[in-house]
Amino acid sequence: MKIAVIYNRQSKKVINLFGIPSREKYGLTSIQRVVAALEQGGHQVAAFEGDKDLIPNLEGFMPRVLKGEIPGMALNLAYGIQGQARYTHVPGILEMVGIPYVGSGPLGHSLALDKVVAKMLFIQNNVPTPEFAVIEDENFAFPKLPYPLIVKPKNEAVSFGLRIVYNDDELRSAALSILKEFGQAVLVERYIDGREINVGVLGNGNRPQVFPVAELLFAEGVRIYTEVDKKAKGENKRVSVHVPAELDPDLAARAQDLARRAFLALGLYDCARVDIRLDPQGNLYVLEINSLPSLGENGSYARAAAAAGLDFTALVNRLVDVASERYFGTPTPPGLATVAETDLLEGITQHRDRIEARIQERVARGSRTGDSIGVRATAEEFNACLCELGLEPREDACDGRSVWLHETPASFHGGTLVIANLDVPFVGESASAGFRRDPEWLYGEGVAVSRAPLTAIEFALRALLGRGLAEHRLGILTYADEGDDCRFSADIIRRASQHAARVLVMRPGLGGDRAVSTRRGLRRYRLRVEGKARRFGTAVPGRDPLQWLMERASELSALSSSEARLSVDIAEIRTSAYPMLVPHRVDATVVVSYPDVDSGTKLESRIREVLRRDEATWSFAPLSDRPPMAERAGNLELAERVRAVAQMWHLPFGHEGSVLPSVAGLVPEHVPVLCGMGPVGADLFTEREGVSRVSVVQRTLLLAATLNAFR
Repeated sequence: MKIAVIYNRQSKKVINLFGIPSREKYGLTSIQRVVAALEQGGHQVAAFEGDKDLIPNLEGFMPRVLKGEIPGMALNLAYGIQGQARYTHVPGILEMVGIPYVGSGPLGHSLALDKVVAKMLFIQNNVPTPEFAVIEDENFAFPKLPYPLIVKPKNEAVSFGLRIVYNDDELRSAALSILKEFGQAVLVERYIDGREINVGVLGNGNRPQVFPVAELLFAEGVRIYTEVDKKAKGENKRVSVHVPAELDPDLAARAQDLARRAFLALGLYDCARVDIRLDPQGNLYVLEINSLPSLGENGSYARAAAAAGLDFTALVNRLVDVASERYFGTPTPPGLATVAETDLLEGITQHRDRIEARIQERVARGSRTGDSIGVRATAEEFNACLCELGLEPREDACDGRSVWLHETPASFHGGTLVIANLDVPFVGESASAGFRRDPEWLYGEGVAVSRAPLTAIEFALRALLGRGLAEHRLGILTYADEGDDCRFSADIIRRASQHAARVLVMRPGLGGDRAVSTRRGLRRYRLRVEGKARRFGTAVPGRDPLQWLMERASELSALSSSEARLSVDIAEIRTSAYPMLVPHRVDATVVVSYPDVDSGTKLESRIREVLRRDEATWSFAPLSDRPPMAERAGNLELAERVRAVAQMWHLPFGHEGSVLPSVAGLVPEHVPVLCGMGPVGADLFTEREGVSRVSVVQRTLLLAATLNAFR
């Protein structure tokens, strides 16, 4: 499990420093010991300051999980940076963003920190506590309590401001000091002369575990544990911890039961330390509860846990276990209904970091269309990966240059063919965009159109290794000329597809977690216009080629129709001219989008009619044709079958049509095909291209589950 250890040590990263600052800090050594203990427990651990950067740091470390996936968890050690009820700040953030965490919630911390409210709850629940009064301003009346008295801030911890007073003058001085320094009400309570003990609590429910009683032994002076005592080291220490306390077994059991009842009275979770006074007559009084007990090496909580048989490593990992029990009902959060389903889910979700690392590696290995060296390197790497997973190359069904086909020993004939492109369809000389991530997206050249889909295939197959992958009727076809409109691979893709019962194309999913059940076709034409060369500023009869093309461009654009799903656009214009002469030749790329072959053919005829309306020397020749993925019953049925798989796994999924073409249009009409099965992408074919991090995991799981359903 991923565990984020959250603490407050040095950071002051807030929008404004405002309000009462926290005086509590966690030592670096203690933080490192907690991290090491969790790592020994087999967890993946990162430590973060509990400041304003906490949310993006958590998003980066533990992205949004899938339903049924074991989520990450936070081990909250954070005391807060500033303001009121500081212990509640990080738990409140974790509640808001939906991350399970170890320790009490905001309400429990609030009740424990407000010593007056806590004592009122103790009284209501028959938990003995010293008599008390509250001073709220400097014009207070002296409480009718016998001296000596304990005076402390109403809402502080670690004995901040705590003093013992013996008369009215000392009480007034202490109260005014607290009112001024801490800006809060003063708690005054009867001093209980006697022994100071505390009891650690671990767990939840009606009977949380309690540790052996620990006793604070005072070498000299008054027996109260002050802020100075808690910070003292070496020869300056006058307080030591003795565990277990030398108490009569019945008295120790009473103290433990009292600690348990106090813990439950405040509605705390997972862990706490209850501070108790024992008077000479054997009476027990709860002073307060520390809802965020220190995990310091020499602290009484860790010492008492050791006396209970939990060394430090076991204690820290047990804290994670009890929090998991509270959130999920078992020490390990549950998966889905069956062991087999859980294995498939965990086979993917437990490898999030490996998946993202593999995407990063593939982004770094550039393979733009036409980059024969990069394409070859990408093909060799991915083909080796498929062979490692037990798939066999079909040398007779590919050319080894632009198309590669692998299949399981059971063959893909009558089964599923998965298609993905190896090249990044990016044309140009601009520098490639390197890999980067933010909490929601992975970015990089080709990350959505190529790298994430390839990685989804790899890890879906890895997850199926334990489910008899060799027996699945499955083929993986990759090609390397997507950016060249599949000029070399089209025929091979057509021939391979006709042997499959269904085809899944790993193009990027659309926003809203949608796949694609229909796509328009796309044709590219070269329009060349020839004219006479002339000098700048000289007049000749007629219009030059560039002027002629500009006039025709608006007429061609008018052929577009949203209702008929037709579009005509000029995508590129290049001119040829002699020095100091107006261009005498213009080459333009005309792009036509159409829903079916008949519509495309008719639109081409209408374009030629427009070009013939005026005399000019022109030629209009096809460059490429990406056939449409027609809307047919088989495609819709396949999409609905995949939707049913997605629903079973609680994955978001829908389908719709798309304007852009894909190799899905090459699949024969009798073979059902579904496109857009890759992770959801954005800003495709640009330097800002990105892929949704959670979608990478979702679509990898969906692909694995779909292949398993079609086996």
